[in-house]
Amino acid sequence: MVSVAARRPRVTGRRYRSVTLGALGLIGFGLVLEVAPRIGVVPIDFAPPTSQILVTLVEQLDQGSFWTALLRTLTTWASGLAIAVVAGAVIGVLLGSLPILRAATATTIEFLRPIPSVALIPLVIVLYGTTPRSTITLVVYAAFWQMLIQVMHGVADVDPVALDTARSFRLGPWAKVRYVVWPSALPYVMTGLRLAAAVALILTITGELVIGSPGLGKEIDTAQQSNEVRTVYALILVTGVLGVLINLVIRRGERALLSWHPANRAEKGAA
Repeated sequence: MVSVAARRPRVTGRRYRSVTLGALGLIGFGLVLEVAPRIGVVPIDFAPPTSQILVTLVEQLDQGSFWTALLRTLTTWASGLAIAVVAGAVIGVLLGSLPILRAATATTIEFLRPIPSVALIPLVIVLYGTTPRSTITLVVYAAFWQMLIQVMHGVADVDPVALDTARSFRLGPWAKVRYVVWPSALPYVMTGLRLAAAVALILTITGELVIGSPGLGKEIDTAQQSNEVRTVYALILVTGVLGVLINLVIRRGERALLSWHPANRAEKGAA
């Protein structure tokens, strides 16, 4: 049997190797984008080399307007995601716990869920104009379904034996949700949060880009209309970095929150 002390270096080594390989892959991708325009594979006027994009990015970091746009994007993203997560979790628990209610709403959910959020852009512009409220509405609509479906599946996947035990102890509805349903559904909740966060970021940038609400998306559109190609690529790079950072933060929180889960324990043991 491998001791905990002996296991830690192996886990650290695997993580270090994973980070190293990821960094090497990113550097390789950057080199391809550096060389391709310079040798004429793609037109350099419309696909600037990586070095030029990074120089423009550094210039953007020195401008107050960039940080203002970034803050507005993060505020819109966080606001829409928070509303979607809370609403999806509450409604998901209700629908998952009440089969009759789930059956009554199944058709409505399957009708509304496939509707692309971008199809609602004309409607939200009429309702709220080119304000952040319009973009938040799109974010909520798109992220809500990611959370709702995962929570419903999580509640439906609760061990029947655990539910029978809760009934034998005469737990009330709230106590049952708190001590039995929610802990069992938590892995699904975290998956829903991770998916919703990614979708929310996509819709935030899309809403700002198309609707014109303040944020990085609007800055990208402004740069494109001004023919500032390098600025467009630099801001797109920022949105990609945001997506990676958000995913890393949520995954780290997921591992910390679900350290008790058998899947995490098995992964640590295998490491």
